[in-house]
Amino acid sequence: MISVEEALNIIDTQVVKLPKVEIIDVSRGLGRVLAETIISPISLPSFRQSSMDGYALNISDSFEYKLVGESKAGDQCFISLNPGEAVRIFTGAHVPDSAQTIVIQENVHVNENSIIIESIPEEGSFIRKVGEEVTKGDSTLEKGFLLNEASLGFIISLGLQKIKVYSSLKVSILITGNELIPIGEKIETGKIYESNSIVLQSALYKKGIKDMRVFVVKDRLKDTIQSIKEALDISNLVLISGGISVGDYDFVKVALNEIGVKKIFYKVKQRPGKPLFFGGIENKFVFALPGNPASTLNCFYVYVYPFLSKLMGDANNSLHRLKVPLKNSFFKVEGRAVFLKAIYKDYEVIILEHQKSSKMISFAQSNCLVYFNEGDVNLEKGDLVDVLLLR
Repeated sequence: MISVEEALNIIDTQVVKLPKVEIIDVSRGLGRVLAETIISPISLPSFRQSSMDGYALNISDSFEYKLVGESKAGDQCFISLNPGEAVRIFTGAHVPDSAQTIVIQENVHVNENSIIIESIPEEGSFIRKVGEEVTKGDSTLEKGFLLNEASLGFIISLGLQKIKVYSSLKVSILITGNELIPIGEKIETGKIYESNSIVLQSALYKKGIKDMRVFVVKDRLKDTIQSIKEALDISNLVLISGGISVGDYDFVKVALNEIGVKKIFYKVKQRPGKPLFFGGIENKFVFALPGNPASTLNCFYVYVYPFLSKLMGDANNSLHRLKVPLKNSFFKVEGRAVFLKAIYKDYEVIILEHQKSSKMISFAQSNCLVYFNEGDVNLEKGDLVDVLLLR
């Protein structure tokens, strides 16, 4: 059995083969990872641009300016202003080269063919310079960047239609357990509704993984072996939920051994999620997660999430971690490290009730995990704790 830090270090230093590179339309890039750095082909803005509605001036000593034209968004305005002249201008519009500043319309009295300003604004006011955001040839989004809606909008603003990204991963989810029944069936004594497949599919989808296959397996060794083989044939990564402990009907570890999956580590000194297996075969990888729903999701966030990032080529490969003051006191006496469901709000963290691995209500309410390392812990309100942000 290894520590949390040892397990995370093994995952971080694991050598993986990056996916192939493909060229796609920018519109299909959400959740994909850049396979090359985006070099700006143009400057942004590419012309002098107004940031307000008002009047562009060629500054003089007078407070009255002659109106000689107009520039609205989308126009090219090459009017040559003499000192004491102005053009009406709107947000986003082209600012003539001969204009040194813009006065906002709220500070202007308008006559028929002229304006009177209250005071002369500073030179350069409300003018966005060429290249103020990026200059042509700048490195912008780096290789390994996970694309979101804002980054896609930025790429399109550069005039780019195609981007190079890593190919999508294929992930299989294998759910084990005779006690599991699908939603919609009548519940009976001894049975529970199977939820881990939806939990894992949803977590993968949020991570940008859309190519998924789910296997539901009864607790039989032959069926377990067959399903794992099939999952490995079609996937880069296999996530198994349940059957990895040491009970009489826990066949996953035996099945993995018979298939030839090499153990990288098994069992982590933590709660929840002690019986966690990580292994690989022929550049494909397997996480066998504990079956309890909270344990499954805890292990996904802490271990599978950063490894998925690594497989995807995502440079930012772990949950955001920070130190936050505790709002309620906490006492722990045990050897194992613990991850506790909690709520981060207003720069404080509150540890929730219902922390047992069989209970999902606290996970449903939480937006972070509080991590305590091995050993005794006795904390009071205001003490700083390690927090992993989930959302």
